[in-house]
Amino acid sequence: MQAMKTLHDWLAHCDSLHPKTIELGLDRVRAVATRMGLAFTCPVITVAGTNGKGSTCAMLEAIALQAGYRTGVYTSPHLVHFEERCRIHGEIVGADALVPFFERVEAAREGVTLTYFEFTTLAILGLMASSKLDVAILEVGLGGRLDAVNIIDSDCAVITSIDLDHMEFLGGDRETIGREKAGIMRTGRPVVVSDPVPTQSIIDYGTEIGADVWLMGRDFNFSGDKQQWSWAGRGRRYAGLAYPALRGANQLINASGVLAALEALRSKIPVTAQAVRNGLAMVELPGRFQIVPGQPTLVLDVAHNPHSIAALAANLDAMGFFPTTHAVFGAMADKDLAPMLKKLGPIIDRWYFTDLPTARAAKAADLYATWRQQETRTDVDASTHTSPMQALDAAVAAADPADRIAVFGSFYTVGGVLGDGVPRLHAKHLAS
Repeated sequence: MQAMKTLHDWLAHCDSLHPKTIELGLDRVRAVATRMGLAFTCPVITVAGTNGKGSTCAMLEAIALQAGYRTGVYTSPHLVHFEERCRIHGEIVGADALVPFFERVEAAREGVTLTYFEFTTLAILGLMASSKLDVAILEVGLGGRLDAVNIIDSDCAVITSIDLDHMEFLGGDRETIGREKAGIMRTGRPVVVSDPVPTQSIIDYGTEIGADVWLMGRDFNFSGDKQQWSWAGRGRRYAGLAYPALRGANQLINASGVLAALEALRSKIPVTAQAVRNGLAMVELPGRFQIVPGQPTLVLDVAHNPHSIAALAANLDAMGFFPTTHAVFGAMADKDLAPMLKKLGPIIDRWYFTDLPTARAAKAADLYATWRQQETRTDVDASTHTSPMQALDAAVAAADPADRIAVFGSFYTVGGVLGDGVPRLHAKHLAS
């Protein structure tokens, strides 16, 4: 076997090991983790759900950092660089720091075939477990019950909104998908369900195994006006909170679940009201309704399923008037594309469909055909492009300074325009 020296070498190796991208099940991962001696000595929070996982992890991290804790966070996928998947004490880990843990996984594998996600998850968990953390925050990759992250028994689970996504793996309706997500619960431990309309399957499974289920509207709730918001949970209240720095109407729901999780863990990682205020004010997460000032305005969002697209539509609508809205869009072929395109139809004036650098992606030409089939407006045009950056360049060339450009869909779409950093747009009309 060729010697692997760099992170790039190891990622190529992980890519070649398993014929499938996804193979759900914990037996193989658990066997390797046991041989690695993988174990956490700090409180662990796991976060599952369809939408809102990344935002929830980012807010938990930001508040814990403000409270003085040494945090570790694992999220996936990444936007530009693999190392983004792991942050230690608020900083993205270096490639060199990860290499020894890939070596540990390989040594413990003993011929077990791991997928790319399983191998890389074990490496990152190994790094986190050895980093003397005060709290570990783990985002579940897909589903919950059979996801590699679920080999870790968490002290508190958070289940965010449930919607239809990855149905070929998780089931064809919310109840079935909810039951898969519920697999991250543990007997006697708190699970915060931040979906305001939770599936009955989540509640039933929590009751069945004796988890301490926290439901929005029963165990915690929030209220707000245009200036501030308040939260109340079991035995604790926060009043006069500023809105989270992450934009979008759905972020209050995510923040509410975050405060419930921290309340549930108060005996293990207490946080002050000031840490909550500072953390929510300072939290950052690229690609979640990220508005980049410029001319035209740029909006970046990894919305790629009907639920998150509906949130994006509402958030774009609330931004105010723009003469023309241009949309750069690329997505995986297995997504429910027609309803997503239809939902945004009234808001988008010009589409730029893009290919993406993965075999799972829908071709730009297929996106165009799906859009054309159901578009009823006659004043809208569209084009196809070979990459997100090429599509963005075309949008900038066609835009006036007062317009806005929304880049959304897959992580590959948003990541594709962030390769050289966050673009600052200057429409050509200003140069004259």
